[in-house]
Amino acid sequence: MADKLKIIPLGGLNEIGKNMTALEYGKDMIVIDCGLGFPEDDMYGVDLVIPDVTYLVKNQNKLRGFFITHGHEDHIGALPYVLQAVNAPVHATPLTLGLIGLKLEEHEVNANLISHKAGEVVKAGCFTVEFIHVNHSIADAVAFCVKTPVGNLIFTGDFKIDPTSEDGMTDLGRFGTLGKEGVYALLADSTNVERQGYTPSESIVAEGLDRHFKDCKNRIIVTTFASNMYRIQSVLSTAHRYGRKVAVTGRSMENILKVATELGYLDIPAGLLVDINQIKSLPKDKIVIVSTGSQGENMSALYRMAFSNHRQVEIQPGDKIIISASAIPGNEKAVSRIINELYRKNADVIYDKLEGLHVSGHACQEELKIIHALTKPRFFIPVHGEQRHLRKHSDLAQLMGMSPKNIVIAEVGKTIECTSKTCKLGTSVPAGKILVDGMGVGDVGSVVLRDRKHLAQDGMIVVCVNLSSEDGSVLSGPDIISRGFVYMKDNEDLMEAMRMVVNRALELCQNRNISDWATIKSTIKGELGQFLYKNTKRNPMILPIIMEI
Repeated sequence: MADKLKIIPLGGLNEIGKNMTALEYGKDMIVIDCGLGFPEDDMYGVDLVIPDVTYLVKNQNKLRGFFITHGHEDHIGALPYVLQAVNAPVHATPLTLGLIGLKLEEHEVNANLISHKAGEVVKAGCFTVEFIHVNHSIADAVAFCVKTPVGNLIFTGDFKIDPTSEDGMTDLGRFGTLGKEGVYALLADSTNVERQGYTPSESIVAEGLDRHFKDCKNRIIVTTFASNMYRIQSVLSTAHRYGRKVAVTGRSMENILKVATELGYLDIPAGLLVDINQIKSLPKDKIVIVSTGSQGENMSALYRMAFSNHRQVEIQPGDKIIISASAIPGNEKAVSRIINELYRKNADVIYDKLEGLHVSGHACQEELKIIHALTKPRFFIPVHGEQRHLRKHSDLAQLMGMSPKNIVIAEVGKTIECTSKTCKLGTSVPAGKILVDGMGVGDVGSVVLRDRKHLAQDGMIVVCVNLSSEDGSVLSGPDIISRGFVYMKDNEDLMEAMRMVVNRALELCQNRNISDWATIKSTIKGELGQFLYKNTKRNPMILPIIMEI
C-alpha cells in the first residue's frame, strides 16, 4: 500500500500563535514554522508557550529541515528550544535568518542556517519547497509551495496583498500559475477572515505619521512592533524630512535595527541616528525617539518611561506619544495602563485607530477570496486562528464554490491523511503546550499551574507543629503562618480559632493511635479546610509541617 502524506499540525489551530506544521511522507519529514505563543491569564508566572515536539524527537531520523515563512515570534520563537531537542537545518529568507540568528545566539544554540530568496526552490527528501514572495508587516515574508508525492500544497503563511508595498506586491502571478498546474491543498492564514474588504496599505501609515510630525513643536516618541521594518522606515524618513534626529531605545528594537541595517533593509540617512544619551542636548522639536512597548510589556522602554524608570528618557508635559500598533488580544489592559499613565504625565497620546497610524499585516476577506480563486485548490485546510476564524474561513471557501466535503478543519495533534483521492482526519500524535518559566522548559505542568491558581485565588496557610517521638504528644505549636489569606495581626481571633481546630485534629489522631504523618497531615488539612470554608467561604492551600522531636 502506498504511503500517505501526513499533515501534522503541532500548533496554530484553535489558538493565536505557536504556529507549527509538520509534513511526513514515508521516510521524510519537514516542518513549516516553529513559533511560540504567549501565556493565558491563568498561566501564572509562565513566560512563553511553545509546541510539544515529542513527535519530532521520536522521528528525528526523518527530519529534513525547518522552513520558516517570516521572522515574527509566533513563527520563529520556539526555534531556540526546539533545536536543542532535534537537529535539522533551518531554511529562510535573509532577514528572517538574521532574526533567528540573534535568538539562537542569545540562547547559545548552534544550528545550520541556510538563506534563500523568493523564487528559489529547495529539495528536502521527497519534498520540494518553493519560496513565494508575499506582503506582511515584516520584510522578507514568503509563502511556500510544497511539491509532495500526492500533489502541491500551498502554505500562505501570514500575508496580505499590498500593491504599494516597498518590496513589491504579493506574487499573485505565481499563485495563478500554480493554480493552473493544480493545487492539491491550500493552507491559508485565517487571522483576519472576520474582516470584510481589503487590508489597508502601509502607505496610509506614512501619511498619518507625516500629519502628526508636521508643525509639531514638541518631542515625538513613536512605539511600534520592532519587527515592522516598513513602519520604522516611515518613521526614519518622516523624521529626516522634518529635520529631526532619531534615537532608539529598547533591546529588541536596537537588535532588529542592527540586523536590518546590516542586510540593507533600511535606508538610514547619514547623521540621522543619535545615541539615546545625547537627546537632552537637542531641542524638543529636533528629536524623535523610537521605542519598544507597543503591547504594554513590563520592562519595555515605553513602560519604563511611563512609570519614570527609564534612565535616559523622562516623559515631559506636551510630549507627543504615537502608538503605531494595535493591541494583540489579551494585551488590551496592559496597553490601557500605559496610556493612562502617559496622560497622567500630561503627554499627548495618539493611539486611536481612526488616526491611520496602524494597518494589519493579515489578509481580509476579499484578499483571501483572491488567493482561493487563483489557486483553485482541490482541498482546503484553514490555519492560523481560533475555532471561530477557522469556521469563518470554511464558510468563505464554500462561498467560493468549494464543497464542504473538501474542507478539513483540524486541531493540534490530529493528523490529516492525504492520498491521491482523499484528504481526511486521521490518527493523533503527541502534541500540546510546553510552558517556559524562566530557565525551566516543561517543568511547569497542569499540577503546578493548578497550585499557582489556588494560591492566587485564596492564599496559603502553613501549620507548624512539633510532636514527641515517644508518645506523639504536642511539644510545641501549632504555629500558623498566613500568606495571601488574611493579615494575621488584624485577625487574631481567627488565628486562635484555627489553632484550636488544629489541636482538636491532633487530639483526634492521638485518641485513635494514629502515628502516620501522612494521615495526621490529611486530618489537619481536612478539619482546618472545613472550618475555614464555613467561616470565610475561602479555600486556602493548607500545608501542615510536622517535626518529630
